[in-house]
Amino acid sequence: MNTPAAQEKCITRLLLYHFCVNLPLMIVSYPVFRFMGMTSELPLPSWKVVVSQIVLYFILEDFIFYWGHRFLHTKWLYKHVHSVHHEYATPFGLTSEYAHPAEILFLGFATIVGPAITGPHLLTLWLWMSLRVLETVEAHCGYHFPWSLSKVFPIYGGADFHDYHHRLLYTKSGNYSSTFTYMDWLFGTDKGYRKLKSLKVDSKSS
Repeated sequence: MNTPAAQEKCITRLLLYHFCVNLPLMIVSYPVFRFMGMTSELPLPSWKVVVSQIVLYFILEDFIFYWGHRFLHTKWLYKHVHSVHHEYATPFGLTSEYAHPAEILFLGFATIVGPAITGPHLLTLWLWMSLRVLETVEAHCGYHFPWSLSKVFPIYGGADFHDYHHRLLYTKSGNYSSTFTYMDWLFGTDKGYRKLKSLKVDSKSS
């Protein structure tokens, strides 16, 4: 359990980061999106365009995030940058964005690269950002709800998948992906997690 003081620290830092890091980043990135073709005029894009772009963004973000996150778990970067995010061994929703400013900029690139390339409608961009925030909050909430998407889509990570990552406070913890699990499966960085899951299944069946 996190103490009220720990939660207060998280909220205070988040407010600081949102106004001093995220807001300037949004202001700077807006002209880039406009240059790449982003529009806010009518008509609104069709649902097929919106869905296809959102799916593309999730795939791109997950791929880039995996390698960036794995890089942050190298010894020097973990000690000086990424360890800030891992201050909370039992994360809660708000800790999803609690990180070193350098990490916010570094991994934030994964979130904006898709929209920057495709130049979507502003509505699509808002929807994408909302879904991305909801996904990362759910992954950090610490609860594997009955309605979790991981129960419907086997390659979706969710809270159980990411909670394992936070429990191991060292550089080679595995489960580096943000949304899906296939990158960790392909590169063998989820072996510890899968072994733990199999042990739990064996203990229940015996």
